[in-house]
Amino acid sequence: MELTKTRTFTQRDLRTARYAKALAHPARVAILRLLAQRDSCVCGDLVDELPLAQSTVSQHLKELKEAGLIQGTIAGTNVCYCIDPKEWAMAQRTLVELMASFRKADAACCAPITGTETDN
Repeated sequence: MELTKTRTFTQRDLRTARYAKALAHPARVAILRLLAQRDSCVCGDLVDELPLAQSTVSQHLKELKEAGLIQGTIAGTNVCYCIDPKEWAMAQRTLVELMASFRKADAACCAPITGTETDN
């Protein structure tokens, strides 16, 4: 998104969109689940646990790192990844806040069309 367009949105909305983008692919969700289940950093194990090529896993890790949800440290020739606890907590608050903002709509609002009406 170009800079001038992002200025029209709040920081909260930009943060929510960043997390949503990171969660928008099932491979990234699977990676986050694997990392969340571990007490330590994970290096090459991710490729062994996912039905994806090394390059694909690396691309997804890059997206997650750019969103701030994970952090990586270099250990020799390996990069080890783990959940960033502070950013994880922020993502949780942000996404729960978005979901909690919905107020039950009037039953007639956006009700399904019953078929008695015809389209012209």
